[in-house]
Amino acid sequence: MNLSLYLLTVLIWGTTWIALKLQLGVVAIPVSIVYRFALAALVLFAVLLIGRRLQVMNRRGHLICLAQGLCLFCVNFMCFLTASQWIPSGLIAVVFSTATLWNALNARVFFGQQVAANVLAGGALGLGGLGLLFWPELAGHAASRETLIGLGLALLGTLCFSAGNMLSSLQQKAGLRPMTTNAWGMLYGAGMLALYCVVSGIPFAMEWNVRYVGSLLYLVIPGSVIGFTAYLTLVGRMGPERAAYCTVLFPLVALNVSAFYEGYQWTAPALGGLVLVMLGNVLVFRKGRVVTPSPARPAPTRAA
Repeated sequence: MNLSLYLLTVLIWGTTWIALKLQLGVVAIPVSIVYRFALAALVLFAVLLIGRRLQVMNRRGHLICLAQGLCLFCVNFMCFLTASQWIPSGLIAVVFSTATLWNALNARVFFGQQVAANVLAGGALGLGGLGLLFWPELAGHAASRETLIGLGLALLGTLCFSAGNMLSSLQQKAGLRPMTTNAWGMLYGAGMLALYCVVSGIPFAMEWNVRYVGSLLYLVIPGSVIGFTAYLTLVGRMGPERAAYCTVLFPLVALNVSAFYEGYQWTAPALGGLVLVMLGNVLVFRKGRVVTPSPARPAPTRAA
């Protein structure tokens, strides 16, 4: 079951870039994000109410959903989409792939979960592999003030994504299922972003054509309702650090789709990067030694 959810998440989120690309046009990016998560929240609420599976939450649960909505369905998307205006998508993918390491660190800090050495090693291998995959794009990009801003936004988006993972894990430990918390989180996230659009004077335009509506529906149903439910279920079952290795595999799916539709050419460094990413995946999911602080040794006692 976990493997199916893992592969489903990778395949869905590895192809959402096509729909995101088709969204570019008349509708402003923040407004498209509002449409996406508002509709996804409505779909989730409808499914939960029809199936009588909507869980009741207390005030604490709603506050955590509010924070999750801000981190996972609002700020991180704005950070990544804004960063893409200044730095290459390959560099964003490399920064985002550090989510595996951030999740491992945050799980240790906030939940006291022990960090497996193989997860850290696998995350580092995956990061190095993505560096090789996107090396031509990275090497050809000159450093500038805009580059630093873009990197900062990409890192902030990754940290927000990791924080959202931790909040979902916290909710699941309290017995709340991802479908319920996602429904509320998406509603809160869309509401906060809609408020931002109103204050900023961004018009709520709409494109009533097959391209925009079709891409929006793909982002709503597979990309959000199915993708986030599957991924955050994995966070609860496998732990945030292992589930986050999906972020390393998304670009591989995207590059293969690009090779088929856009003529992307695989090179020797890219193939080397692919090998490293897959080795990292094997390391992350094998049972390994846990990294824990060494206990202090008692001071030797002297005979009286």
